Amino acid sequence: MKEHTSTDYPPIENYGVVGNLHTVALVGIHGSVDFMCFPRFDSPSIFASLLDKEKGGSFQIIPQLKDADYKQMYLPETNVLLSRFLAYEGMVEITDFMPVREIEKECVLIRKVTVIRGEVNFKMRCCPRFDYARAEHEVSRNDEHEIIFESKGEDGTICKLLSDVPLQEDGRDAEAEFTLKENQSVNFLWIALSDKERELPFENKLCDYVDTSFHETLNYWKKWVGKSSYNGRWMDMIHRSALTLKMLTSHQFGSPVAAATFGLPEEIGGTRNWDYRYTWIRDAAFTMYAFIRLGFTHEAGEFMKWIRTQFDKNIDAEHQLQLMYSISGKSDLVEEELEHLEGYSQSRPVRIGNGAYDQKQLDIYGELMDSIYLYDKYGEPITYDFWEKLVHLIDYVCEHWSDADHGIWEVRSGEQEFLYSRVMCWVAIDRAIRLAEKRSFPYEWDRWRKTRSEIFEDVYYNFWDDELQSFVQYKGSKTLDASTLLMPLVRFISPYDPRWVKTLEAIEKELVTETLVYRYNNQKSDDGIDGDEGTFSMCSFWYVECLCRGGQVEKAQLYFEKMLGYASHLGLYAEEIGLRGEQLGNFPQAFTHLGLISAAFALNRELERAKKS
Repeated sequence: MKEHTSTDYPPIENYGVVGNLHTVALVGIHGSVDFMCFPRFDSPSIFASLLDKEKGGSFQIIPQLKDADYKQMYLPETNVLLSRFLAYEGMVEITDFMPVREIEKECVLIRKVTVIRGEVNFKMRCCPRFDYARAEHEVSRNDEHEIIFESKGEDGTICKLLSDVPLQEDGRDAEAEFTLKENQSVNFLWIALSDKERELPFENKLCDYVDTSFHETLNYWKKWVGKSSYNGRWMDMIHRSALTLKMLTSHQFGSPVAAATFGLPEEIGGTRNWDYRYTWIRDAAFTMYAFIRLGFTHEAGEFMKWIRTQFDKNIDAEHQLQLMYSISGKSDLVEEELEHLEGYSQSRPVRIGNGAYDQKQLDIYGELMDSIYLYDKYGEPITYDFWEKLVHLIDYVCEHWSDADHGIWEVRSGEQEFLYSRVMCWVAIDRAIRLAEKRSFPYEWDRWRKTRSEIFEDVYYNFWDDELQSFVQYKGSKTLDASTLLMPLVRFISPYDPRWVKTLEAIEKELVTETLVYRYNNQKSDDGIDGDEGTFSMCSFWYVECLCRGGQVEKAQLYFEKMLGYASHLGLYAEEIGLRGEQLGNFPQAFTHLGLISAAFALNRELERAKKS
């Protein structure tokens, strides 16, 4: 890649992501950390120039090379990122990684700079902007190789920058200029501290700690992904998606975030800019599907512990399951706008928190019960104490399945009786019955089975439109919705059922452009939010899986492999694909990567069956 010379912001897909199961950093091909919330996913940002190139803050390492080309890669089967700068006068490599929290007590970002060929001058500039660039900070030092940054805001964050080259203070920033010859290296460490006197995570030389951490981190990721039970096609992309999902999952709490970022737009210059650094029950449950399919049952078990904690903390006679929580289980996620930030490519407002947290979304019970059912089958049997809590949830579904809600897309135009919510209520009861029968758990046999049948008939007859020859987005509407693609995937309807075949044809006609799928038509469906959006990549993978299950395997394979071509140079996806094929929305997006895994899994299974027939 050539250097991005436009006055606009770098493309979202030009970033690699490193993480430690606690937080992540986005590293551009140009060697700058332009986004990092520290020390947790949902902590205030420290670097956020991706959302305001002047005010947001960044951590730049700039080789002084003319007409350089840029390349990035992950070391295979790891989340260790290499950024290369290639020029006639020299070749440079920056290695970025974060020691994982299972083996490192502190939260550390490590940046190692190495000259591969030639003699190269460098400039380093570290410009933290604490508390979403709202707080001032003080700068102090112990010696010439370390600088302490202490936020004066409510976050109270204290961080230390260390290097084996001298660091200079420049106002509230740190900088360094140095020269490296062939095979020489310099290390930079960004460390979160609980106080200024906190012991550092190493006793010996900085370079020894970096080398040890590098090998430990490399081996951790290789060992983890090596436990995958998947041995089919597209292994590299499957494992990259799995590594990304793992990186987005909190080791401390067992809860995955929906995406690593906040505020990245679904349309350049638009207003659909949300905060995805929280744990959606829906997204988390689908993430567990993906982990279980690949044999990572430990991760599913940790999420089950998190869910049980939410039952104990947040659910009682007055409070039902909420659609999202913070990774620690906090239920109040008040949304606010950061008016001082201009937003990515002037896409405002930049929001933190998420106002949808208190919406009613009935589908979450179906996704959760399906993941629990699968965990009981492939992981460990659930306890009877846990089952008693689940009975409470299913009783709630039996009582409220016919209610209107805000649906999977979290519309802000009012509640409707959404098809997807209705289908997932059926899934919730169906999986609960299956689990109870398998484990001989007591349940209300007559009520649950009667309700399951009522929901099925309601969907099959009352959400079908004879004129459109399709199931519709919500009862009484004339609009189509890509979430309908999940009907055969959750085994509500046969992929060969005539009504489903017609529905798929209608969706293809209105929402599909080859392999790219819109979630719904914004011109026909008022979701209460201004602006347009790109195609939803997870819907594209749902479409592939529907084709596969419906016997159109050759078409499914073609479209799946074409969808792989929309990934970034590192195999990463945001939420959406824009008009020019660019990544849009928060990045990387868990839903997209788990959709890829599910589609690949189903497609590989059908191709293997075809080989044997």
